[in-house]
Amino acid sequence: MSPTDLFHAAIALGVGVIAGAINAVAAGGTLLTFPTLIWLGLNSITANATSTVAVWPFVLGGVFGYRRELRTIERRMLYLVIPSLLGGLGGAILLRSTPSSIFDRLVPYLILFATLLFMAQEVFQRKLKLADPAAHHSTKWLAGAMLFQLMVAFYGGYFGGGMGILMLAALTVLGMTNIHQMIGMKNILAGSINAVAAIYFIAEKMVYWPDVGAMAVGAIAGGYFGAGVARRMGAKAARRFVIIAGFGMALSLFIKH
Repeated sequence: MSPTDLFHAAIALGVGVIAGAINAVAAGGTLLTFPTLIWLGLNSITANATSTVAVWPFVLGGVFGYRRELRTIERRMLYLVIPSLLGGLGGAILLRSTPSSIFDRLVPYLILFATLLFMAQEVFQRKLKLADPAAHHSTKWLAGAMLFQLMVAFYGGYFGGGMGILMLAALTVLGMTNIHQMIGMKNILAGSINAVAAIYFIAEKMVYWPDVGAMAVGAIAGGYFGAGVARRMGAKAARRFVIIAGFGMALSLFIKH
């Protein structure tokens, strides 16, 4: 392995560690992994597919981490897995069909949108708490949430930055109030979206495996060992770091293109 390859792998591993630690307390790790892969030389579509496959094991770990809270959720919430799978596959197919030159131009805007969405998370949650969650248990609300989840999943299969925030908003509207149950359910839905997209990306040979390995190992290590550091920073400090990095990555890619 050449010094350049070693440097490339070290950067991918290091960013994976940081993303894993931040995901443990604040989410938003893909706002770091995806742009970094572009700066390491991958084309934008390969970088997106590689990032999706690399972070999926960490999402799966998040489901396991909230298994106790998930035992008590309403069974109707699991219907949201259906549009998650369909939308995730649809978004992945659309990404495969998008010319790289077009996706390159979209990437800075997608990262900027995801960063703004990440910034607005607390505002979303405060606004949604004003509604009466108990009134939203009807079949009509569930059908509406499934349609919304289909659109979120389509976006998630295509790009995915910030989709967790959209899903938490939908779960709040459906009447969920326990934040730990909501995060656990969000992890199930995100895991479904990423799983079907990752399988498609792998089948279509869209993934750069050396970076998948480095980032996956880094994300798992970051989630396990780095979470303590991130918790000492506090959720607000971790969120600020993600927001600053997101804006910086978006600006750098606007300049690059």
